[in-house]
Amino acid sequence: MLITLVAVALLAFYVAWNLGANDVANAMGTSVGSKAVTLKQALIIAGVLEFTGAVLFGHEVTETLATKIANPALFAATPQIFVVGMVTVLISCGVWLQIATSRGLPVSSSHAVVGAIAGFSWVALGVNAIDWSSIGLITIGWVLTPLISGVIAALFYSQIKYWILDQPNQVVQLQEWIPWLSTLLLGVFGVIVLPSLTEPLTNFVIEQAGFPIPAYDIPLLTGAIAAVGLTIISWRQLEDLGEVEEKFPPQTQELPSIQNPKSQIPNPVERLFGRFQLLSACFVAFAHGSNDVGNAIAPLAAIVYINRTGSVPTDGITIPIWILILGGAGIVGGLAVWGKKVIATIGENIIALQPSSGFCAELATATTILIASRLGLPVSTSHALVGGVVGIGLVQNIKSIKFKTLQGIAAAWLITIPVSAGLCAAIFSIARILFL
Repeated sequence: MLITLVAVALLAFYVAWNLGANDVANAMGTSVGSKAVTLKQALIIAGVLEFTGAVLFGHEVTETLATKIANPALFAATPQIFVVGMVTVLISCGVWLQIATSRGLPVSSSHAVVGAIAGFSWVALGVNAIDWSSIGLITIGWVLTPLISGVIAALFYSQIKYWILDQPNQVVQLQEWIPWLSTLLLGVFGVIVLPSLTEPLTNFVIEQAGFPIPAYDIPLLTGAIAAVGLTIISWRQLEDLGEVEEKFPPQTQELPSIQNPKSQIPNPVERLFGRFQLLSACFVAFAHGSNDVGNAIAPLAAIVYINRTGSVPTDGITIPIWILILGGAGIVGGLAVWGKKVIATIGENIIALQPSSGFCAELATATTILIASRLGLPVSTSHALVGGVVGIGLVQNIKSIKFKTLQGIAAAWLITIPVSAGLCAAIFSIARILFL
Protein backbone atom coordinates (compact mmCIF):
# COMPACT_ATOMS: atom_id res chain seq x y z
CA MET A 1 0.00 0.00 0.00
CA LEU A 2 2.93 2.34 0.72
CA ILE A 3 4.15 1.92 -2.85
CA THR A 4 0.67 2.73 -4.11
CA LEU A 5 0.49 5.91 -2.03
CA VAL A 6 3.92 7.01 -3.26
CA ALA A 7 2.83 6.44 -6.86
CA VAL A 8 -0.38 8.42 -6.30
CA ALA A 9 1.60 11.22 -4.61
CA LEU A 10 3.88 11.38 -7.67
CA LEU A 11 0.82 11.60 -9.92
CA ALA A 12 -0.54 14.47 -7.80
CA PHE A 13 2.84 16.19 -8.07
CA TYR A 14 2.68 15.70 -11.86
CA VAL A 15 -0.74 17.37 -12.00
CA ALA A 16 0.45 20.22 -9.77
CA TRP A 17 3.51 20.61 -12.02
CA ASN A 18 1.34 20.99 -15.11
CA LEU A 19 -1.07 23.23 -13.22
CA GLY A 20 1.83 25.49 -12.28
CA ALA A 21 3.07 25.59 -15.85
CA ASN A 22 -0.36 26.56 -17.17
CA ASP A 23 -2.32 28.42 -14.51
CA VAL A 24 0.39 30.42 -12.76
CA ALA A 25 0.64 32.56 -15.89
CA ASN A 26 -2.58 34.04 -14.56
CA ALA A 27 -0.67 35.45 -11.62
CA MET A 28 2.27 37.02 -13.41
CA GLY A 29 1.34 37.22 -17.10
CA THR A 30 0.09 40.80 -16.97
CA SER A 31 3.09 41.97 -14.93
CA VAL A 32 5.51 40.50 -17.45
CA GLY A 33 3.45 41.84 -20.36
CA SER A 34 3.48 45.39 -18.97
CA LYS A 35 7.22 45.14 -18.18
CA ALA A 36 6.60 45.79 -14.49
CA VAL A 37 8.78 42.76 -13.73
CA THR A 38 11.09 40.53 -15.73
CA LEU A 39 10.22 36.90 -16.41
CA LYS A 40 12.88 35.72 -13.96
CA GLN A 41 11.58 38.01 -11.21
CA ALA A 42 8.01 36.87 -11.91
CA LEU A 43 8.97 33.22 -11.58
CA ILE A 44 10.65 33.80 -8.21
CA ILE A 45 7.87 35.97 -6.76
CA ALA A 46 5.08 33.70 -7.98
CA GLY A 47 6.90 30.63 -6.71
CA VAL A 48 7.11 31.91 -3.15
CA LEU A 49 3.55 33.24 -2.95
CA GLU A 50 1.89 30.35 -4.80
CA PHE A 51 3.47 27.97 -2.32
CA THR A 52 2.39 30.11 0.66
CA GLY A 53 -1.19 30.44 -0.58
CA ALA A 54 -1.43 26.70 -1.25
CA VAL A 55 -0.27 25.72 2.23
CA LEU A 56 -2.26 28.33 4.18
CA PHE A 57 -5.54 28.37 2.25
CA GLY A 58 -5.59 25.30 0.01
CA HIS A 59 -7.66 23.08 2.30
CA GLU A 60 -11.06 24.69 1.57
CA VAL A 61 -11.20 24.01 -2.18
CA THR A 62 -9.42 20.68 -1.77
CA GLU A 63 -12.18 19.56 0.59
CA THR A 64 -14.88 20.67 -1.87
CA LEU A 65 -13.38 18.71 -4.76
CA ALA A 66 -12.67 15.63 -2.67
CA THR A 67 -16.17 15.29 -1.23
CA LYS A 68 -18.74 17.24 -3.25
CA ILE A 69 -18.37 16.43 -6.97
CA ALA A 70 -18.93 12.69 -7.04
CA ASN A 71 -21.68 11.59 -4.67
CA PRO A 72 -19.51 9.82 -2.04
CA ALA A 73 -22.39 8.00 -0.35
CA LEU A 74 -22.84 5.83 -3.46
CA PHE A 75 -19.21 4.68 -3.23
CA ALA A 76 -19.42 3.79 0.49
CA ALA A 77 -19.62 0.06 -0.19
CA THR A 78 -16.93 0.12 -2.88
CA PRO A 79 -14.09 2.41 -1.74
CA GLN A 80 -11.63 0.70 -4.10
CA ILE A 81 -13.62 1.92 -7.11
CA PHE A 82 -13.41 5.44 -5.72
CA VAL A 83 -9.63 5.11 -5.27
CA VAL A 84 -9.08 3.87 -8.82
CA GLY A 85 -11.34 6.63 -10.11
CA MET A 86 -9.35 9.33 -8.33
CA VAL A 87 -6.11 7.92 -9.74
CA THR A 88 -7.54 8.15 -13.26
CA VAL A 89 -8.59 11.74 -12.48
CA LEU A 90 -4.97 12.61 -11.75
CA ILE A 91 -3.75 10.96 -14.94
CA SER A 92 -6.31 12.55 -17.26
CA CYS A 93 -5.94 16.05 -15.75
CA GLY A 94 -2.18 15.93 -15.93
CA VAL A 95 -2.16 14.80 -19.56
CA TRP A 96 -4.68 17.43 -20.71
CA LEU A 97 -2.94 20.27 -18.88
CA GLN A 98 0.39 19.27 -20.40
CA ILE A 99 -1.10 19.24 -23.91
CA ALA A 100 -2.67 22.67 -23.40
CA THR A 101 0.52 24.14 -21.95
CA SER A 102 2.58 22.92 -24.88
CA ARG A 103 0.29 24.98 -27.12
CA GLY A 104 0.33 28.04 -24.86
CA LEU A 105 -3.39 27.80 -24.03
CA PRO A 106 -4.45 29.01 -20.54
CA VAL A 107 -7.08 26.35 -19.85
CA SER A 108 -8.91 25.95 -16.57
CA SER A 109 -7.56 23.27 -14.26
CA SER A 110 -10.85 23.55 -12.37
CA HIS A 111 -12.70 22.52 -15.53
CA ALA A 112 -10.31 19.61 -16.01
CA VAL A 113 -10.59 18.12 -12.54
CA VAL A 114 -14.36 18.57 -12.21
CA GLY A 115 -14.91 17.08 -15.68
CA ALA A 116 -12.62 14.16 -14.89
CA ILE A 117 -14.35 13.36 -11.59
CA ALA A 118 -17.73 13.50 -13.28
CA GLY A 119 -16.47 11.26 -16.12
CA PHE A 120 -15.26 8.41 -13.95
CA SER A 121 -18.29 8.66 -11.62
CA TRP A 122 -20.67 8.32 -14.55
CA VAL A 123 -18.89 5.22 -15.88
CA ALA A 124 -18.52 3.67 -12.42
CA LEU A 125 -22.04 3.99 -11.04
CA GLY A 126 -24.14 5.86 -13.54
CA VAL A 127 -25.43 9.39 -13.81
CA ASN A 128 -26.75 9.42 -10.22
CA ALA A 129 -23.19 9.11 -8.89
CA ILE A 130 -22.57 12.75 -9.80
CA ASP A 131 -23.58 15.45 -7.34
CA TRP A 132 -25.30 17.66 -9.90
CA SER A 133 -26.15 20.40 -7.40
CA SER A 134 -22.45 20.96 -6.68
CA ILE A 135 -21.68 20.81 -10.40
CA GLY A 136 -24.37 23.41 -11.04
CA LEU A 137 -23.04 25.73 -8.33
CA ILE A 138 -19.49 25.45 -9.63
CA THR A 139 -20.65 25.99 -13.22
CA ILE A 140 -22.45 29.18 -12.20
CA GLY A 141 -19.18 30.28 -10.62
CA TRP A 142 -17.33 29.64 -13.88
CA VAL A 143 -19.83 31.74 -15.83
CA LEU A 144 -19.91 34.61 -13.34
CA THR A 145 -16.15 34.73 -12.68
CA PRO A 146 -15.05 36.50 -15.91
CA LEU A 147 -18.08 38.77 -15.82
CA ILE A 148 -17.51 39.86 -12.22
CA SER A 149 -13.77 40.25 -12.70
CA GLY A 150 -14.29 42.18 -15.94
CA VAL A 151 -16.74 44.58 -14.32
CA ILE A 152 -14.44 45.17 -11.34
CA ALA A 153 -11.40 45.73 -13.58
CA ALA A 154 -13.32 48.08 -15.89
CA LEU A 155 -14.59 50.05 -12.90
CA PHE A 156 -11.13 50.37 -11.36
CA TYR A 157 -9.45 51.32 -14.62
CA SER A 158 -12.12 53.79 -15.73
CA GLN A 159 -11.68 55.69 -12.47
CA ILE A 160 -7.88 55.69 -12.70
CA LYS A 161 -8.08 56.73 -16.33
CA TYR A 162 -10.48 59.59 -15.62
CA TRP A 163 -8.88 60.95 -12.45
CA ILE A 164 -5.18 60.35 -13.25
CA LEU A 165 -4.22 59.23 -16.74
CA ASP A 166 -6.42 61.70 -18.65
CA GLN A 167 -5.50 64.67 -16.45
CA PRO A 168 -2.98 67.29 -17.65
CA ASN A 169 -0.85 66.97 -14.50
CA GLN A 170 -0.69 63.23 -13.89
CA VAL A 171 1.96 63.28 -11.17
CA VAL A 172 0.02 65.72 -8.97
CA GLN A 173 -3.16 63.72 -9.43
CA LEU A 174 -1.41 60.48 -8.59
CA GLN A 175 0.01 62.06 -5.45
CA GLU A 176 -3.52 62.79 -4.27
CA TRP A 177 -4.71 59.29 -5.15
CA ILE A 178 -1.84 57.28 -3.65
CA PRO A 179 -3.46 56.93 -0.18
CA TRP A 180 -6.68 55.66 -1.75
CA LEU A 181 -4.85 53.23 -4.04
CA SER A 182 -2.83 51.95 -1.08
CA THR A 183 -5.94 51.47 1.02
CA LEU A 184 -7.78 49.75 -1.84
CA LEU A 185 -4.90 47.42 -2.63
CA LEU A 186 -4.23 46.38 0.93
CA GLY A 187 -7.90 46.50 1.92
CA VAL A 188 -8.88 43.89 -0.67
CA PHE A 189 -6.24 41.55 0.65
CA GLY A 190 -6.68 42.42 4.31
CA VAL A 191 -10.44 42.14 4.58
CA ILE A 192 -10.51 38.74 2.88
CA VAL A 193 -7.25 37.11 3.99
CA LEU A 194 -5.91 38.66 7.18
CA PRO A 195 -8.81 37.64 9.47
CA SER A 196 -8.14 33.95 8.79
CA LEU A 197 -4.38 34.34 9.08
CA THR A 198 -4.53 36.29 12.33
CA GLU A 199 -7.34 34.41 14.09
CA PRO A 200 -4.94 31.85 15.66
CA LEU A 201 -2.68 34.70 16.78
CA THR A 202 -5.65 36.61 18.23
CA ASN A 203 -6.81 33.54 20.14
CA PHE A 204 -3.29 33.03 21.49
CA VAL A 205 -3.08 36.64 22.67
CA ILE A 206 -6.48 36.34 24.37
CA GLU A 207 -5.44 33.18 26.19
CA GLN A 208 -2.10 34.61 27.32
CA ALA A 209 -3.33 38.08 28.29
CA GLY A 210 -6.52 36.98 29.97
CA PHE A 211 -8.69 39.74 28.49
CA PRO A 212 -10.82 39.84 25.33
CA ILE A 213 -9.45 41.31 22.11
CA PRO A 214 -11.90 41.63 19.21
CA ALA A 215 -10.93 39.25 16.40
CA TYR A 216 -10.95 42.03 13.82
CA ASP A 217 -8.48 44.33 15.63
CA ILE A 218 -5.27 42.68 14.48
CA PRO A 219 -6.07 42.45 10.74
CA LEU A 220 -7.49 45.98 10.69
CA LEU A 221 -4.46 47.39 12.51
CA THR A 222 -2.07 45.46 10.26
CA GLY A 223 -3.83 46.67 7.11
CA ALA A 224 -3.89 50.28 8.33
CA ILE A 225 -0.17 50.28 9.14
CA ALA A 226 0.66 48.69 5.79
CA ALA A 227 -1.50 51.21 3.89
CA VAL A 228 0.17 54.16 5.63
CA GLY A 229 3.61 52.69 5.01
CA LEU A 230 2.90 52.09 1.33
CA THR A 231 1.55 55.62 0.97
CA ILE A 232 4.66 57.21 2.52
CA ILE A 233 7.03 55.11 0.43
CA SER A 234 5.06 55.90 -2.76
CA TRP A 235 5.07 59.64 -1.99
CA ARG A 236 8.85 59.58 -1.61
CA GLN A 237 9.25 57.72 -4.89
CA LEU A 238 6.90 60.17 -6.57
CA GLU A 239 9.02 63.11 -5.42
CA ASP A 240 12.02 61.60 -7.19
CA LEU A 241 9.99 60.75 -10.27
CA GLY A 242 8.46 64.22 -10.28
CA GLU A 243 11.81 65.59 -11.41
CA VAL A 244 11.15 63.89 -14.73
CA GLU A 245 7.95 65.87 -15.18
CA GLU A 246 9.85 69.13 -14.63
CA LYS A 247 12.05 68.28 -17.60
CA PHE A 248 9.05 67.15 -19.65
CA PRO A 249 6.14 69.42 -18.61
CA PRO A 250 2.79 67.94 -19.72
CA GLN A 251 1.53 71.32 -20.96
CA THR A 252 4.11 71.37 -23.72
CA GLN A 253 5.07 67.79 -24.26
CA GLU A 254 3.63 64.41 -23.37
CA LEU A 255 5.49 62.34 -20.87
CA PRO A 256 7.48 59.60 -22.58
CA SER A 257 5.73 56.26 -22.41
CA ILE A 258 7.25 53.04 -21.11
CA GLN A 259 5.78 51.35 -24.18
CA ASN A 260 7.98 53.48 -26.44
CA PRO A 261 11.39 51.81 -26.69
CA LYS A 262 12.94 55.05 -27.90
CA SER A 263 12.10 56.82 -24.64
CA GLN A 264 15.10 57.05 -22.37
CA ILE A 265 13.03 58.32 -19.42
CA PRO A 266 9.92 56.28 -18.52
CA ASN A 267 6.56 57.82 -17.74
CA PRO A 268 6.79 58.46 -13.97
CA VAL A 269 3.12 57.67 -13.42
CA GLU A 270 3.29 54.28 -15.12
CA ARG A 271 6.61 53.61 -13.43
CA LEU A 272 5.04 54.06 -10.00
CA PHE A 273 1.99 52.06 -11.04
CA GLY A 274 4.48 49.30 -11.80
CA ARG A 275 5.22 49.13 -8.07
CA PHE A 276 1.52 48.84 -7.27
CA GLN A 277 1.10 46.24 -9.99
CA LEU A 278 3.86 44.16 -8.46
CA LEU A 279 1.95 44.07 -5.18
CA SER A 280 -1.32 43.23 -6.91
CA ALA A 281 0.46 40.43 -8.81
CA CYS A 282 1.64 39.06 -5.48
CA PHE A 283 -1.97 38.97 -4.30
CA VAL A 284 -3.04 37.12 -7.45
CA ALA A 285 -0.27 34.56 -6.95
CA PHE A 286 -1.33 34.03 -3.35
CA ALA A 287 -4.99 33.78 -4.40
CA HIS A 288 -4.19 31.30 -7.16
CA GLY A 289 -2.18 29.06 -4.88
CA SER A 290 -5.00 29.04 -2.32
CA ASN A 291 -7.68 28.12 -4.87
CA ASP A 292 -6.13 25.97 -7.56
CA VAL A 293 -3.86 23.73 -5.53
CA GLY A 294 -7.01 21.77 -4.68
CA ASN A 295 -7.31 20.77 -8.32
CA ALA A 296 -4.08 18.81 -8.03
CA ILE A 297 -4.23 17.35 -4.56
CA ALA A 298 -7.95 16.70 -3.91
CA PRO A 299 -7.83 13.17 -5.40
CA LEU A 300 -4.70 12.41 -3.35
CA ALA A 301 -6.37 13.72 -0.18
CA ALA A 302 -9.38 11.47 -0.79
CA ILE A 303 -7.17 8.42 -1.39
CA VAL A 304 -5.12 9.07 1.75
CA TYR A 305 -8.35 9.40 3.75
CA ILE A 306 -9.64 6.07 2.42
CA ASN A 307 -6.31 4.39 3.14
CA ARG A 308 -6.36 5.67 6.72
CA THR A 309 -10.02 5.05 7.59
CA GLY A 310 -11.16 2.41 5.11
CA SER A 311 -14.17 4.51 4.16
CA VAL A 312 -15.04 7.06 1.49
CA PRO A 313 -15.10 10.70 2.73
CA THR A 314 -18.71 11.81 2.82
CA ASP A 315 -18.41 15.20 4.48
CA GLY A 316 -15.46 17.32 5.56
CA ILE A 317 -11.97 15.84 5.68
CA THR A 318 -8.74 17.03 7.24
CA ILE A 319 -6.03 17.69 4.67
CA PRO A 320 -2.57 16.64 5.94
CA ILE A 321 -0.03 19.44 5.68
CA TRP A 322 2.37 17.29 3.65
CA ILE A 323 -0.23 17.05 0.86
CA LEU A 324 -0.56 20.84 0.71
CA ILE A 325 3.24 21.19 0.65
CA LEU A 326 3.47 18.59 -2.14
CA GLY A 327 0.93 20.50 -4.22
CA GLY A 328 2.63 23.83 -3.62
CA ALA A 329 6.04 22.43 -4.56
CA GLY A 330 4.65 20.93 -7.77
CA ILE A 331 3.07 24.23 -8.78
CA VAL A 332 6.36 26.09 -8.23
CA GLY A 333 8.37 23.53 -10.19
CA GLY A 334 6.02 23.53 -13.17
CA LEU A 335 5.95 27.32 -13.29
CA ALA A 336 9.73 27.58 -13.30
CA VAL A 337 10.29 25.01 -16.04
CA TRP A 338 7.29 25.24 -18.38
CA GLY A 339 5.46 28.47 -17.54
CA LYS A 340 6.84 30.79 -20.25
CA LYS A 341 4.42 30.02 -23.10
CA VAL A 342 1.18 30.69 -21.28
CA ILE A 343 2.64 33.80 -19.63
CA ALA A 344 3.22 35.20 -23.14
CA THR A 345 -0.39 34.46 -24.16
CA ILE A 346 -1.91 36.18 -21.11
CA GLY A 347 0.50 39.10 -20.91
CA GLU A 348 1.02 40.04 -24.54
CA ASN A 349 -1.52 38.45 -26.88
CA ILE A 350 -4.89 39.80 -25.66
CA ILE A 351 -4.28 43.56 -25.32
CA ALA A 352 -1.20 45.74 -24.92
CA LEU A 353 -0.79 46.32 -21.21
CA GLN A 354 0.76 49.08 -19.15
CA PRO A 355 1.29 48.91 -15.36
CA SER A 356 -1.83 50.98 -14.65
CA SER A 357 -4.08 48.64 -16.64
CA GLY A 358 -2.28 45.52 -15.43
CA PHE A 359 -2.71 46.68 -11.84
CA CYS A 360 -6.47 46.97 -12.28
CA ALA A 361 -6.78 43.58 -13.99
CA GLU A 362 -4.80 41.84 -11.26
CA LEU A 363 -6.61 43.57 -8.42
CA ALA A 364 -9.96 42.53 -9.91
CA THR A 365 -8.71 38.96 -10.35
CA ALA A 366 -7.39 38.72 -6.79
CA THR A 367 -10.65 40.09 -5.39
CA THR A 368 -12.75 37.58 -7.33
CA ILE A 369 -10.57 34.54 -6.60
CA LEU A 370 -9.94 35.23 -2.93
CA ILE A 371 -13.66 35.56 -2.27
CA ALA A 372 -14.23 32.26 -4.08
CA SER A 373 -11.49 30.59 -2.02
CA ARG A 374 -13.08 31.73 1.22
CA LEU A 375 -16.38 30.22 0.01
CA GLY A 376 -14.67 26.98 -1.03
CA LEU A 377 -15.61 27.38 -4.71
CA PRO A 378 -13.07 26.03 -7.24
CA VAL A 379 -13.49 28.84 -9.77
CA SER A 380 -11.16 29.46 -12.69
CA THR A 381 -8.29 31.89 -12.20
CA SER A 382 -7.76 32.04 -15.95
CA HIS A 383 -11.43 33.03 -16.38
CA ALA A 384 -11.00 35.81 -13.83
CA LEU A 385 -7.82 37.24 -15.31
CA VAL A 386 -8.91 37.04 -18.93
CA GLY A 387 -12.20 38.66 -17.94
CA GLY A 388 -10.27 41.41 -16.17
CA VAL A 389 -7.99 42.03 -19.15
CA VAL A 390 -10.95 42.16 -21.54
CA GLY A 391 -12.71 44.58 -19.19
CA ILE A 392 -9.67 46.87 -19.42
CA GLY A 393 -9.70 46.56 -23.21
CA LEU A 394 -13.35 47.60 -23.39
CA VAL A 395 -12.57 50.76 -21.43
CA GLN A 396 -9.50 51.56 -23.53
CA ASN A 397 -10.73 50.69 -27.00
CA ILE A 398 -12.58 47.60 -28.12
CA LYS A 399 -10.40 47.51 -31.25
CA SER A 400 -7.35 46.94 -29.03
CA ILE A 401 -8.62 43.49 -28.04
CA LYS A 402 -7.13 40.64 -30.04
CA PHE A 403 -10.27 38.57 -30.52
CA LYS A 404 -8.43 35.81 -32.38
CA THR A 405 -6.50 35.04 -29.20
CA LEU A 406 -9.72 35.13 -27.18
CA GLN A 407 -11.36 32.68 -29.59
CA GLY A 408 -8.55 30.20 -29.04
CA ILE A 409 -8.75 30.61 -25.25
CA ALA A 410 -12.55 30.28 -25.22
CA ALA A 411 -12.39 27.15 -27.39
CA ALA A 412 -9.89 25.60 -24.98
CA TRP A 413 -12.17 26.45 -22.06
CA LEU A 414 -15.19 24.87 -23.72
CA ILE A 415 -13.54 21.60 -24.71
CA THR A 416 -11.69 21.08 -21.41
CA ILE A 417 -14.68 19.59 -19.58
CA PRO A 418 -15.75 17.07 -22.27
CA VAL A 419 -12.15 16.17 -23.13
CA SER A 420 -11.13 15.58 -19.50
CA ALA A 421 -14.39 13.74 -18.77
CA GLY A 422 -14.04 11.51 -21.83
CA LEU A 423 -10.34 10.86 -21.21
CA CYS A 424 -10.93 9.98 -17.57
CA ALA A 425 -13.89 7.76 -18.45
CA ALA A 426 -11.77 5.86 -20.99
CA ILE A 427 -8.82 5.43 -18.63
CA PHE A 428 -11.12 4.33 -15.79
CA SER A 429 -12.82 1.76 -18.03
CA ILE A 430 -9.43 0.22 -18.84
CA ALA A 431 -8.25 0.38 -15.21
CA ARG A 432 -11.44 -1.29 -13.96
CA ILE A 433 -10.87 -4.23 -16.30
CA LEU A 434 -7.23 -4.58 -15.23
CA PHE A 435 -7.40 -3.95 -11.48
CA LEU A 436 -10.96 -4.44 -10.21
